[in-house]
Amino acid sequence: MHNCNGANMATLSIKDVPDTWAEALRQRAARNHRSLQGELMALVEKAVIESSPLSADAAPSQRTTGISPEHGVGFDRFGDPVIRRGTKTVEEIGAEHRKRFPKPISAGALAVDIVRADRDAR
Repeated sequence: MHNCNGANMATLSIKDVPDTWAEALRQRAARNHRSLQGELMALVEKAVIESSPLSADAAPSQRTTGISPEHGVGFDRFGDPVIRRGTKTVEEIGAEHRKRFPKPISAGALAVDIVRADRDAR
């Protein structure tokens, strides 16, 4: 969750969380490729967005999700909103990189060789 208004950030703490819940949250974080802190922030952000009062003239999707059309790009496989934070799409970034680097890299080590060497060094 990002700090929208420049105010100080609060620290929250939850005590006496059942071990089964904590483990379920750790597994959810791993599935979403997030740290536990990142997963908890995503859940809090979703709850805050969903509980925000919106005007009756908001678009239906915005009333139900709390996501404005310019920030919401859909939902992930768990039904959580995917929020666009940047200003460029993946396609735009890819086009810029192809323009800057028109020739593929042909010299240097392959990633698989670097990983094997690192693994074998252990």
